[in-house]
Amino acid sequence: MQVITSKDNETIKKIRKLKDKKYRDLENVYVVEGIRLVEEAINEKVNIKQIIVCDECKEAMQLAIDRKYEIAKYECIYVTKKIFSLLTDVISPQGMMAVIEKCKKSTEVDISKDIIIALDGIQDPGNLGTILRTIDSANLGQIIISKDTVDCYNPKVIRSTMGAIFRLNIIESSDLKETLLKLKKNKYKIMVTSLKATKTIYEEDFNKKIIVIGNEANGVSKQIIDISDTKVIIPMLGKTESLNASVACGVMIYEYVRRKFAK
Repeated sequence: MQVITSKDNETIKKIRKLKDKKYRDLENVYVVEGIRLVEEAINEKVNIKQIIVCDECKEAMQLAIDRKYEIAKYECIYVTKKIFSLLTDVISPQGMMAVIEKCKKSTEVDISKDIIIALDGIQDPGNLGTILRTIDSANLGQIIISKDTVDCYNPKVIRSTMGAIFRLNIIESSDLKETLLKLKKNKYKIMVTSLKATKTIYEEDFNKKIIVIGNEANGVSKQIIDISDTKVIIPMLGKTESLNASVACGVMIYEYVRRKFAK
């Protein structure tokens, strides 16, 4: 087993570049880090290009031994702890990561779903990752994101999804307004949250709705509000006026889930 010890190794330089969105897009790959995420990737049978293992990290090496038959199917790269520290952006890395090809998913929206989540300019990677995880938990299967939303393959987003990224169809819209208008032709109605709304989420039906979650600082953009059919508010008992974007999204998704169970 050869262990890479030099930061000037060509493979190492290529992997380091994948921290940058430009190179992820150019190579059509992204990086997942952590033992659990690599195991999820193996279990979900995504296209793993390489698995990188820290030769001096006992936990990672033990997994490599336990799953040697599965790992043997992939190109495995062993590196020193010093080299692994150049590849990771985690404070306490587990010593394992994988380079994965972006899945060729459908660009068409599945219009058989009761609700569709659309994101309008979400900027925080943690928020996006949490939203993707929540969507997966409700088995919605897809999400529409605007072009100014943070990159779905940002390492912080990937970690926050806890593996949900492998199961979702992420539809990137170059023009969110036009995408939503097309869906309205398929009998969907656009629902946005607004502090000025008089109707709560508990008074609105969740049948054929597109729920738009807006930017953390500015909310849903005016152009999307202007084409919306319903404005709702999440009622709060305290003095806080608004919720974190991922929390608001979770509340709305699980109001939909609650109603599904009630039926």
